[in-house]
Amino acid sequence: MNRLLPFLALLMLLPACRKEERTGVPPSVVDFTININFPEYANLQVPGGWVYVTGGSQGILIYRKNQDQFVALNRHCPYQPENLCRVIVDDTQVLARDTACCGSAFLLDGGGVVNGPSSFGLSLYNTSFNGTNLRVYN
Repeated sequence: MNRLLPFLALLMLLPACRKEERTGVPPSVVDFTININFPEYANLQVPGGWVYVTGGSQGILIYRKNQDQFVALNRHCPYQPENLCRVIVDDTQVLARDTACCGSAFLLDGGGVVNGPSSFGLSLYNTSFNGTNLRVYN
């Protein structure tokens, strides 16, 4: 039993050693529901559609991946977040770009970095969809 105690103590400390990625984007509490049948959300009725909504630290971009999956991204660019730059969907309708500050580009379907100086992707929020109402939350 005495040999087991140091091993158990080590196991309890391992999660504390995990390095957290810090983007510098301020955390925001988000919890809202939208009805995608309302006219202002008409673009979300088809896969590949997207809309901007208020929330997060610089707004939220909601993208419909397929019939059942949505992605909700914080528009606050994680590269030099103190500049308060926000991404916009570009002409490809596949990427969100920070055109005002650094030119970083991020995929709409998950927020991953495509190019530019940003090392971090866009912050993601959770989503749940019941066929009509989309909930966005963290």
